[in-house]
Amino acid sequence: MKKACFFISVLLVLLQFGCTHAVRYTEEEIKNFPPAAQDNIRKGQIDLGMTAEQVRYAWGSPMSRKSLEPYEGKSREEWIYSASGMQDVVGTKILLFFDGKLIYIK
Repeated sequence: MKKACFFISVLLVLLQFGCTHAVRYTEEEIKNFPPAAQDNIRKGQIDLGMTAEQVRYAWGSPMSRKSLEPYEGKSREEWIYSASGMQDVVGTKILLFFDGKLIYIK
């Protein structure tokens, strides 16, 4: 019985933290990004000014995406990441992209 409980506990942890929405990348794919963006991607970190593609390489696909009304003719998009799907993210993170660039992290 103890072995079964242990196995189930390990399985639950793997399901919660072992499955990510990460986008796999190679060094070749990120070589043309600015050095700071490459470094962030390798560390699994994001920063303002990164493109949506760079954020996906760093954090994987968001839990949800929502297109917002354009502002001054430029696209706006909201991405939501949840801590339950990512080990390095504390709580829920809301990202706002304007014209393809990350401008806000909450």
